[in-house]
Amino acid sequence: MRKLLNTLFVSTQGSYLLKEGQSVIVNFEKSTLLRLPIHTISGIVCFGNVGISPYLLDLCMRSNVYVSILSKYGRFIARIQGPISGNVLLRRAQYRKADDEKSVTEVAYGILIGKIANSRTILQRALRDHEDKVDARKLRSSIQDLARIIRKVDKEKSIDELRGFEGDAAHTYFRVFNNLILSNKDIFVFTERSRRPPLDSVNALLSFTYTLLVHDVCSALESVGLDPAVGFLHRDRPGRPSLALDLMEEFRTGLADRFVLSLINRNQIKPKGFSYSKTGSVIMDDENRKTLIVAWQKRKQDEIRHPFLNEKMQIGIIFHIQARLFAKYIRGEIDNYPPFYWR
Repeated sequence: MRKLLNTLFVSTQGSYLLKEGQSVIVNFEKSTLLRLPIHTISGIVCFGNVGISPYLLDLCMRSNVYVSILSKYGRFIARIQGPISGNVLLRRAQYRKADDEKSVTEVAYGILIGKIANSRTILQRALRDHEDKVDARKLRSSIQDLARIIRKVDKEKSIDELRGFEGDAAHTYFRVFNNLILSNKDIFVFTERSRRPPLDSVNALLSFTYTLLVHDVCSALESVGLDPAVGFLHRDRPGRPSLALDLMEEFRTGLADRFVLSLINRNQIKPKGFSYSKTGSVIMDDENRKTLIVAWQKRKQDEIRHPFLNEKMQIGIIFHIQARLFAKYIRGEIDNYPPFYWR
């Protein structure tokens, strides 16, 4: 059985990946850095100037190992996969659901409630654990505003209004995000969410982590036969994995944001490891990027209890569990898709 948590990240510039028997070899300047049997990995992510042989690509496609190509700084470029696997009937059912306004609203409602509830949980935990280090008044105000947005979502049945509430909730949450940074506050300063490009070091960390997260969620969706491109809360757009973006909403605050905050607050990220490009975007250096990737893989091995199944499991498995639950909803085996709630 493939180890679902094991994604190979290659960021050493100038390295080359090739096939040797049923193994993946990572070479750099005529030296072998790593050798892994293909059956032990579920995906390969290449950053920047990393080459890969066509023979290895063939092995990956036949072994259902997904290959993602990113820029050196984490911008998504392409994703390579073999012939689409999975039940064609499941995908056809997914497309029918995505074309049905009632189903779209039901799914978007559940995902949005999960996302906002998880955002409140993160702020409540910060208030409880670090009341003496944060602006308690501002945090309480945002917590109350998020509760009000949840009540509005409960009454709303329009998909466009739900998408509007998603934006309101994100603004409410991020307006106090800087309060959650407890270490090196003079250097790691967050004012607002900036995506393309990230305009400060905190946004650079968030964007890079979200890229890793969407890769993991895409792999989970494809492993059960769902189409990551056909979403519900997020509109369809060429080249965008809308369903993966839908499902990752429930993981953003509880997993990705807390992970970034932990790296900063535990001084695992070096403040000097960032630079500005000519376009004004902030770029992480190789050392910080490696630190983040290693910590991300380790974080996915932590165990927590799944609130819906009431079972303990590693965090990296939860992506696959949620994908399977979504497939059950699509097939009509359960009435609603249960989002993941962080405790």
